[in-house]
Amino acid sequence: MAAYYNEIDPYAAQWLRNLIGGGHIAPGDVDERSIEDVRPEDIRGYTQCHFFAGVGVWAYALRRAGWTDDRPVWTGSCPCQPFSAAGKGAGFDDERHLWPAWYHLISECKPPIILGEQVASKDADAWIDLVQDDMEALGYPFGAVPFPSAGVGAPHIRDRTYWVADSYATRLQVRGRYGRKPGSPQRRRNDDAGSSISSGLEHPVLIGRQWGKTPTSRDINDGATPQRPQGQHGACIANTYWISENAAGPTNGYWRAADWLGCRDGKFRPVEPGTFPLAHGATARVGRLRAYGNAINAEQAKIFIETVMEII
Repeated sequence: MAAYYNEIDPYAAQWLRNLIGGGHIAPGDVDERSIEDVRPEDIRGYTQCHFFAGVGVWAYALRRAGWTDDRPVWTGSCPCQPFSAAGKGAGFDDERHLWPAWYHLISECKPPIILGEQVASKDADAWIDLVQDDMEALGYPFGAVPFPSAGVGAPHIRDRTYWVADSYATRLQVRGRYGRKPGSPQRRRNDDAGSSISSGLEHPVLIGRQWGKTPTSRDINDGATPQRPQGQHGACIANTYWISENAAGPTNGYWRAADWLGCRDGKFRPVEPGTFPLAHGATARVGRLRAYGNAINAEQAKIFIETVMEII
């Protein structure tokens, strides 16, 4: 059946309809109700469900990664403001902490696989722990990995934690977040993970550690063999994939042709070619800017999805 998109912002919801109409994301229905008002019976017939859908970047990244429209999946990027430096820092007391509402739908509908994202910071560690504990309580193997947009060639940091919960996992030998066994009190900080996901960077980088992956014969034939990470975290041994090396640059891949603009502070900053300038009082652009700011990084999500597809 068609995809389901839940997005409370009318501007972004119309953007979704435009993208659907243009064939850029999976065809489906856009629901502008709050996720707290959505009932399990409202969505059981859909193949894909995208919550906090924004402008459809999860759906777009799925297609770009080769995930077909008829393959079941749920996605969601719960509001990061309660756990972000850009927000008020109210955490679980913030009314925008909407994981409980999404968890209720997951527990009732039992989708086969869920992909999610959250800001990567100390303030969000407790949120990731809650999600992992809740998903494991439902019987879902869970894995999470934090990495920056710069890890996929973007000219900015934008650290995000991407996570996956897969009820049909067979090759997914999960040790939980940052390698811990499910139910263990152990927690590892981001700076101990020693890993990121990358394409087109100077040095090969570690991926897959968070899922505790054991290489199969196919993996070995493909050249994906266990390695010892070098450098600061050289003492860590993990099952890994290694991505081929390319020359480093200020921007890579999608951002290679960025325009560099001189700013008043004397620094040059990269922007997308042809980007419109922000003019004070230009209210027609506020909706677009808000949508851009809330959206996930499509290239980052694509690399994460491709990695998940290799592992599960």
